[in-house]
Amino acid sequence: MTIQANELMQLVVAAAEEKKAHQIVALNLQGISLVTDYFVICHGNSDTQVQAITTEIRKQAETSGAQVKGIEGMDSGRWVLIDIGDVVVHVFHREEREYYNIERLWSDAKVVEFA
Repeated sequence: MTIQANELMQLVVAAAEEKKAHQIVALNLQGISLVTDYFVICHGNSDTQVQAITTEIRKQAETSGAQVKGIEGMDSGRWVLIDIGDVVVHVFHREEREYYNIERLWSDAKVVEFA
């Protein structure tokens, strides 16, 4: 079973919402990046919440049949990067998100609107 990039992005957003992630933003990078189709960016207010969001995203992705290629930063819980191929997820601690502001770096990407 292969999950489409758009469906995977929506699944990731739903998993982040399940763990009460804050300010979830999905950026459509199709035609902009050769690395991935979507970035999903969110944050938690504690290291524990960041780790819980990450764990839920991994669980939901694997349940859907998607392959999680790697997770970096889980131990510190400050900025976790989850590589699911067509979707790359950045789960920040609030302070790191404000500092790095990666949405600004990808300002030419279209923000995905959710219903």
